[in-house]
Amino acid sequence: MARMTAARTTSADLSQLGLRERKKIRTRTAIRTATYALVREQGYDATTVEQIAERAEVSPSTVFRYFPAKEDIVLTDEFAPVLLAEIRERPADEPWPRTLRQVMTKAVALALEEDPDILRLRARLMAQVPAVRSRLLETMSLTGRLLTEAIAERTGQDPGALELRVHTMSLIGGLTEITLYWAEHDFADDLPALVHRALDVLEHGLPPEKP
Repeated sequence: MARMTAARTTSADLSQLGLRERKKIRTRTAIRTATYALVREQGYDATTVEQIAERAEVSPSTVFRYFPAKEDIVLTDEFAPVLLAEIRERPADEPWPRTLRQVMTKAVALALEEDPDILRLRARLMAQVPAVRSRLLETMSLTGRLLTEAIAERTGQDPGALELRVHTMSLIGGLTEITLYWAEHDFADDLPALVHRALDVLEHGLPPEKP
């Protein structure tokens, strides 16, 4: 969620790709699967890149070729291209807040459909592991640039405008807080409902102070 960066890759999807791209996807998937299994067995800090490589049946250098840091295995997925494409494909005359709500609702549905247990594990690691949290903050600027370009195309705004940059980073920050809040409250809340609450704040500001 937080990084906006994976839609499920089906066998039909793979059949449309070349051999090289299919191999890349399978390797990335094997590395992620190995990582999550090891983290569940022994915890994040005890899991090493060497162990991940052995479990995924690749070399440590291959792991680093796909993921520059161990934290990136947790944070990176394939949702970003899907989300950006969805933004660009929405009706041109649709108000931006509605576009955003529709796209984010679909993103959450895809994430929950893909593997809710993995989604919860990733959220817990973001909330509880300082190294993952730190890396998340580092990657937000890159995600922000990608999203800014898509929003600029969709709204006709200048991609370099301060207002657009502030809006984009507010959105990314809000999505990050959704993930952390969800994990900190032991996943008791409905994730789509949290997304709508966050988007309400971004669209309308803080609700009136309670008496």
